[in-house]
This record gives sequence, C-alpha cells and structure tokens, in this order.
Amino acid sequence: MDQLKPSPANSSPLTPLGLLERAATVYGDCPSVVYNTTTYTWSQTNRRCLQLASSIVSLGIKRGHVVSVAAPNIPAMYELHFAAPMSGAIFHTINIRLDARTISILLLHSESKLVFVDCLSRALILEAISFFPPHIKPPLLVLITDDHQVSPSSDTVRFHDTYESMVEKGDPKFEWVRPESEWDPMILNYTSGTTSAPKGVVHTHRGTFFTVLDGLLDWSVPKQPVYLWTLAMFHVNGWGFSWGMAAVGGTSICLRKFDAPIIYRLIEKHGVTHMCGAPVVLNMLTNYSNNLKPLKNPVHVLTAGSPPPATILLKAELLGFVVTHGYGLTETGGIVVSCAWKKQWNRLPATEKARLKARQGVRTIGMTKVDVVDKETGMSVKRDGLSIGEIVLRGPCLMLGYLKDPVGTSKCLTKNGWFFTGDMGVMHPDGYMEIKDRSKDVIISGGENLSSVEVESVLYTHPAVNEAAVVARPDEYWGETPCAFLSLKELTQKPSEKEIIEFCRAKLPHYMVPKTVVFKDELPKTSTGKIQKFELRQIAKAMGAPTVSRI
Repeated sequence: MDQLKPSPANSSPLTPLGLLERAATVYGDCPSVVYNTTTYTWSQTNRRCLQLASSIVSLGIKRGHVVSVAAPNIPAMYELHFAAPMSGAIFHTINIRLDARTISILLLHSESKLVFVDCLSRALILEAISFFPPHIKPPLLVLITDDHQVSPSSDTVRFHDTYESMVEKGDPKFEWVRPESEWDPMILNYTSGTTSAPKGVVHTHRGTFFTVLDGLLDWSVPKQPVYLWTLAMFHVNGWGFSWGMAAVGGTSICLRKFDAPIIYRLIEKHGVTHMCGAPVVLNMLTNYSNNLKPLKNPVHVLTAGSPPPATILLKAELLGFVVTHGYGLTETGGIVVSCAWKKQWNRLPATEKARLKARQGVRTIGMTKVDVVDKETGMSVKRDGLSIGEIVLRGPCLMLGYLKDPVGTSKCLTKNGWFFTGDMGVMHPDGYMEIKDRSKDVIISGGENLSSVEVESVLYTHPAVNEAAVVARPDEYWGETPCAFLSLKELTQKPSEKEIIEFCRAKLPHYMVPKTVVFKDELPKTSTGKIQKFELRQIAKAMGAPTVSRI
C-alpha cells in the first residue's frame, strides 16, 4: 500500500467550473436561463461563457487578478460566475446596495483589474472610482446594457466595451484556464459589515466545489428544478446555487428586482419548484398573501440569515411553501448547518413543527464537525438547550482566510482546528443546534444574559408587527435593557408602546421584556435582508439611559 502514490489521473484539481461543460453535454437543449423574453439553453450558456472568458483574457487579465461585477440577478451576472474564474481570475461580486465610498474601498482593497457594470449601476461605480487616489490606476469598465437602451452620455465613453460585444468577439473554442491547484483562490466575497468593517473572504476552487455539492445534497435538489432567483447572487454567490444549477441542469429564472406580486406571478408562470431567501422574503410573501389561495404546487424554500420566527414559518407552510431552514456565513460560502427534518415530526401540531423548524439544526453532509463551546474554557456546552456558547465549525467549505488580514484570519481560524463564528447558540438534547444571538447582540441586563432573538420571536407573534429587532439600550441601574424597534403592518388600529410591553410581559420573563419600544416605518436592512442591528444599536445608544428605568 505504501508504494501507491497519487497520479495525474486521480489528482486533478476539484472545481465547480467543470459543471458547466457537463451541463452542456447532458442538458444541452434544455433551458438554463430565463429572463423576460430571453431564454438560453445550456449549450448556449456554455458557449457564451467560453467566449466571454476568452475576451477577458484578451484584456490582459491573468491568473490571480480580481474581476468584479456590479449587477442584479440578470443573465450576465449568472454567466460571469463561470466566465470570470474560467479566465483564471478571482471573481468578486459587488453589493450594489452599498454606497459609492464603501464600494471604492472594496475595489481598492481587492485591487480589481476589471469591473462589469450593469447599466443602472454605472453612476454608482463611476462615483466609487472618483474616490480613487490620483496615483492608483482605475480598473477597466465594461457596461452591461441588458435590455435597457443606454443613451449616449459623457460617462458612457469611460467604458472600455459592452458585455454583449465581449461575448460576440470571444472564441467559442477557448480552452478555459483550469486551476493549477484546487487550493487556488476562486472567489472573493466581502462580509456585509453588520457587526464590523467588511472583510474580504477568499474561497478556493476546492472549498467552493464542496459547498456546491453539499448544498444540493442537503436540500435534496432533484434534476432539472426550476429555480427562482429571489436571493441576490452578489450575496455569497447565491449560496453556491449559481454553480449548483449547472450540476442538476436546472432552469434559472432571473429577475432584476422583486416583490411579492412578481414572485407569485413568476411561480405560476414558470412552475417554480425552488427558491432561496432570507426570512425577510418569507415575511414579505406571507404578509401579501391575505387574498391569495395556497399555491397549486409546492415550492421548496431554503431560508437562512437571521433566525426566522416560528410564526412566519407556520404561515409560509400553510401557503404551500416547503421551508428548509439552514445556517451559513460568508466565510462558509453557503449553508453548512440545516434543520434536517424527521418524518416523525410530521405528526406533531403545526406550532410545534414550526418551533422545531426554527432551529438551525445539524451539520450538513459536507461538513466535518459543528459544536457550541464555552468561550472561556473552549469545552462543549451542555446539551440542554439552555447553556449558551459560541458556534464553531470545521470542514472543507470554510474559507481560505481574509484577504490581507492575517490577524483577523488567525483570530477566527484557530490553531486547534475550529472556525469561531461569533454567533452564540445552544445545543439541544437531540443534538440540534439553535442560534440565540450574535455575540455583539447579547444583552446583559442586571447580570442576566438575554437573547434578543427570543424577544423578537415573541414580538413577531403580535398581529400588528411586521418587523422586529431588539438591541441593548444603556440603563444606569440595569446596565442594559432591551429596546425593541418595530415596523407595523398597515392597520387602522395600531398598538401603543405600552400595549406592546404588556403583550411581551404576558409571554416573557420579567428581565427579557423590552423597556423601550420605538416604531419606525421600516427597519434598516442590508442588501441580503438582514436587519442592521449595528445602526439600531447606535440609535439606542444615542437615546441614552432613561431618566427613570421602568421595571
């Protein structure tokens, strides 16, 4: 046995890019991308990506250079997930909801050489580049015209070329640049910055390959699903399903923007079977559904981000959405913990099923280990559903590290082989994990640690509440007290602050009841639907301690 060694035949680097070539062979005449009146087949998508990769290389892009894109969920965005890394480049998706100055910082930090810019984001990107220092050479810009007519203007001439022109000029027989090692960087994503400054997360071909197959297996995605892109592709590359749809020959229904009526219309028109989204998407769909009948056919929804309230999960299931709940981070590239469902749970009452489904669950097939550990001792917490610790992960889906940040990398990727997430959770007796809070969102009131997520779950059961977020407000006596920020549904009779507090008092321990309630038209969110607690904490801090703390 000792004489056997790996050979070139069995050690070819793993990469999800090869899934496109296979899709063109197996599903060549089947639809790959549908967008408005445009439909591409897998053969066409494969050819277009090869031509685009060829043109990218012709611009002087070399292995290891960063190629960026600023676009919504349109065909060009989907194609670039293959074409950019097929040129040998590291692919970087820009969050188009960020402000120009932040985007400028990310472009400078990544040293991006080429940026593909959607026509509706051109002013944003040009403003971002205007913040570059004079001695820094800006990246080349390519304009994605999409189906919009772009009128001649002074800013248009600043673009090197158009997207479709680059596709047309490229070589359809281009030999795409395969990774020399499966540990080569393939993806650069920036964290949302909800708790700190954005960090550049680097994923390898190997890690991304595992993330893609792991997501498909864990969600039990069948061959040739119809997938609606309600999750932004610029958010962790659509949790890996941008490449995953090629593996199963799925049809991607692209849309530039969405709301509840558009989603329901596209589900019916295209026979959508699968979609992903943060809990805010489920909340939007359930709030709109008052006059809608349940779906004709079930639609499988994978949700992750912030813990979804059980009440929203229950409403979604009643409408015909089959919800799977998972957990992941930018640093994991996709879902790495999911609430694996047990058949015996189907016999439970609906409210109990929703409570169980609200838990994050167990490690996915592709992960090595998941645990909840005490921050002081590093030992596993008791499996009692009460003892809180930090969630730690181990497995091939994890990032290579943070770009140009060895200190930050070493802090979370520790020498003992764990990735420390910064999320606080508990482990239940059945081995299922449940998030209780971000470490920075835990509220310490009178020496008691309380979970803002638990308070939010109760607030969501109030019939008038549309969105809820709970953060710490300074208090001279208690140190901190819960402060609830709420947006309300459109009702004629809206509750008062006192009524909300009394509602919580009947359902929560005394110390967990919000002492302050702030009503807002809409809560601030990141582009991925996460409520910006960082911003709300600043508001609560600026409010200062109340003159008299209500007990």
